[in-house]
Amino acid sequence: MQSTHPLAKTAAALTGAVFALALMTASGFAASQFEGKWKVQDTKGNPFEITLSEDGAAKGSRTGEGLSGTWKAEGDAAVINWDSGWTTKITKQGNQYKKTAFEKGKAEGAPTDAQKVE
Repeated sequence: MQSTHPLAKTAAALTGAVFALALMTASGFAASQFEGKWKVQDTKGNPFEITLSEDGAAKGSRTGEGLSGTWKAEGDAAVINWDSGWTTKITKQGNQYKKTAFEKGKAEGAPTDAQKVE
């Protein structure tokens, strides 16, 4: 017959909660390398600044236009989904970063340099 002592159930629940919290914290730290401001170029070669916030918000600023969206880390890349339907990826390649972008349903564009400035 198994013991169903109330403290045993509480200990098991606490252990599960601590494990879940540890996993969430680890994924938050993984995303931190991408948090901050980035200088990139848009698909036409124009200067474009992207800000990735800790809460998953993304803001873009280029001449005469402000963009907003969300982002998350996927492996060695930050994937930004803009409200416009475009997707931007900032990918770590060795000791540098590259940016690609594509419109929904279209092929990914050619990579350009991405520089973290903050």
